[in-house]
Amino acid sequence: MLLSLLPFRLSAFPLLRTAFFILTSFSSFAQDLNAHREQYKQDFLTDPRSPLKEADLKYLDFFPEMSKAVVKAEFFKTPAEEPFEMPTYSGVTRTYRKWGTAYFTWGPFNSSLTLYENMTNKSNPLYKDYLFLPFTDNTNEDSTYGGGRYLNMSKADTEDGEITIDFNKCYNPWCAYSDGFNCPIPPLDNKLPYAIEAGEKMYKGEHKKVKSEK
Repeated sequence: MLLSLLPFRLSAFPLLRTAFFILTSFSSFAQDLNAHREQYKQDFLTDPRSPLKEADLKYLDFFPEMSKAVVKAEFFKTPAEEPFEMPTYSGVTRTYRKWGTAYFTWGPFNSSLTLYENMTNKSNPLYKDYLFLPFTDNTNEDSTYGGGRYLNMSKADTEDGEITIDFNKCYNPWCAYSDGFNCPIPPLDNKLPYAIEAGEKMYKGEHKKVKSEK
């Protein structure tokens, strides 16, 4: 009887190992995302320009973590691109340069998103490797801020011709919380024709009025 069950038990081991690996990976992914979001909240309290105070943090809202929102993309740099003025919702502009384009699939959709280099921050050692990824999608004005959302990336993320985009970490412009900020308007090239139900949702608190940025 025991011998007859042995092949079944042995054959089950790979399945158990696979299930354990999946559960462990998901747990690690969830812990990383939770830590990221806690740090995101704390950053509001340490930045003197922040539109939010500690009492406001409870109004921040996020989609549950979604593993499929982490996408692998091919990346092509665009070194010949010239700087241009990207408009903001306050009416002023900010100088950016197109750094490159990421190509990926989302369900049945072949998609692309452009990443930008902030020319003003280029000379700052803290931000010289920073890349900016603004986008809009079909959740805007429904479950997410109407002006789109942002992702922070690094030039190092693009070095091997591939890039990982984690939409779970996309966040709202400060204009979602308050007037008075110069938030870049996502270019039309970065409009996704479907819903990205990942990352930060619409702010649940009261929209504030503050003195404008210079």
